[in-house]
Amino acid sequence: MSLRGRIQAAAWVVAGRTSPLSAHWGRERGTPVDRWFIESFLAAHSRDIRGRVLEVMDDRYTRRFGTGVESSDVLDVDEVNPRATIVADLADPRRFPKGHYDCVVVTQTLQYVYDLEAAIESIHGSLRSGGVCLVTVPTVSRLDRPEINRGEFWRLTPAACRRLFEARFGAERLEVTAYGNTLTAVAFLLGLAAEELPQQALASSHPLFPVLVGVRATA
Repeated sequence: MSLRGRIQAAAWVVAGRTSPLSAHWGRERGTPVDRWFIESFLAAHSRDIRGRVLEVMDDRYTRRFGTGVESSDVLDVDEVNPRATIVADLADPRRFPKGHYDCVVVTQTLQYVYDLEAAIESIHGSLRSGGVCLVTVPTVSRLDRPEINRGEFWRLTPAACRRLFEARFGAERLEVTAYGNTLTAVAFLLGLAAEELPQQALASSHPLFPVLVGVRATA
């Protein structure tokens, strides 16, 4: 941990504070810890982000990590999103194109969907044969800010992700990866940024303290 991070974390403990150092996951300090893991996951699978791609809310990761992208759609349940090219609810599989996409990117979204099985059906159904979904979900995280929180229902473990996605994709077409450890979990909740942590801590995973889970599944 950086000297600044150690000093501020120690001051937080000594002062007996009950609120985090940052109200924005450490974004004003650098890269939020969960975003560091998300970007590591997507970078590792950048070759999957190709052809026809669907991403949730905006296309930032399609543009950043995509390789050979032919077309890009943006999904949102909120029709006021100017970036959205498809307005639909993941929990309603009837609203999705069937067998259309080569890649579907869904980061930190499933916790807002109550019907997880329907959401995974939507993702699976929208993929072409051989298409890939790249999904991340939080295991450890604060709740979103009340003014924009449309309802968060879940924090998912690696075992939960495996069981949910196996039911639709099959075990042989599924990879589940956990990211994080005790230090990164505490730092994330405290509001420290990834840049304030040692690289070896970010690169290390502890099976009992995942911060985030990445799922790669092939249709």
